[in-house]
Amino acid sequence: MLTEKCDAAGDETAVGVGKEAFTVSGTGLHGGAPCSVRFERRAGDVVFRTPRGDCSLSELAVERADRGVRVACARTDLHVESVEHLFAALGGLSIHGGVAIDVQGGEVPLADGAALAFVRALTALDVPRAAPQIKIVRAGAIDVGRSRYVFEPADDVALDVAVEFDGVGAERASWNGDADAFVRDIAWARTFGFRREARALLAAGRARGADAHAVMILDEQGSVEPPGAPARPGEFARHKLLDLVGDFYLFGGPPVGLVRASRPGHAATHLAVARAVAEGIVVSTNPRRP
Repeated sequence: MLTEKCDAAGDETAVGVGKEAFTVSGTGLHGGAPCSVRFERRAGDVVFRTPRGDCSLSELAVERADRGVRVACARTDLHVESVEHLFAALGGLSIHGGVAIDVQGGEVPLADGAALAFVRALTALDVPRAAPQIKIVRAGAIDVGRSRYVFEPADDVALDVAVEFDGVGAERASWNGDADAFVRDIAWARTFGFRREARALLAAGRARGADAHAVMILDEQGSVEPPGAPARPGEFARHKLLDLVGDFYLFGGPPVGLVRASRPGHAATHLAVARAVAEGIVVSTNPRRP
C-alpha cells in the first residue's frame, strides 16, 4: 500500500498500488469510525459490491439527506453513509460505468473533506468517461423551502450556485461540465459548518468524526478555526456546487442543460430533481434507469 496525505486533509488516505483497484481509507465524518471505499474496474454500469450481490445506482434509495446523504439498497441490505463527495467525484469526472465500489465500515471516508481523494483514485484507475444520463428538455423553476432551482435547456452542462452565510456573505460558483475544470476549481472545496451547530449535531449522532484539518469549522464571524486552513476564495460556494454535482449523480447527472441553484442543500436538491423529473423538465437519456 502507498499512503499519501491529501492536500488540506487531516485524514491519511491509503491508495492501493495497481491497475485494477484503488482504495481510499480514513474515518467517517458522521460515524467517527474507520472506513474505506475501494474502486475496481469492471465492465458495465457503476455498482456497489455487497456480500449479497452487486447493487446498481438505479436501485439505491435515499434514507436521509441531512448534513450528508445516506443511501440504501433493500435487495442487498446495503446502507452507506456520506456518499455525496464520492458521487461528486464520479459526476465531476463524468464516470457512469466501468467501476465497482466496495464500502467497508458503512460510510465513505471523510478523507480531505471534499472530493479530491476520490478523484485521484478514479483518475489513477483510468475509468472510461461517458455522457450524462439526464437532460433538461424544458424550462422550469422549482422552490423547496428557501432553496430555488431554475432549469433551462442547453447543449452542454452548466451549473451555477449562489449562497449566502452569516459572516461569510454572498458567494457564487459555476462549472461548465469539464472534468479538468472540476478538478481544478471544485474538487478540493471542503465541507463546512459553524461551531455553534456542533452540540446539536453530536446529539443527533452526526459529525462525530469531524476533523478540523479537513472540515472548515467556522466561528461566529465566519472564519475558519485553527488548525484548519483559511477558506480559499469562493470555497463555500464551490463546495455547495460540489454537493450539487453529487446529488445530481444519483439521478444520472449532472444534467445536460443549465441549472441555477440558489441556497441548495442535499434534501432540497433531491426533492427538486425528483419533481423536475416528474414534471417532465428533466428526462433520462438512459432507458435502463427507472
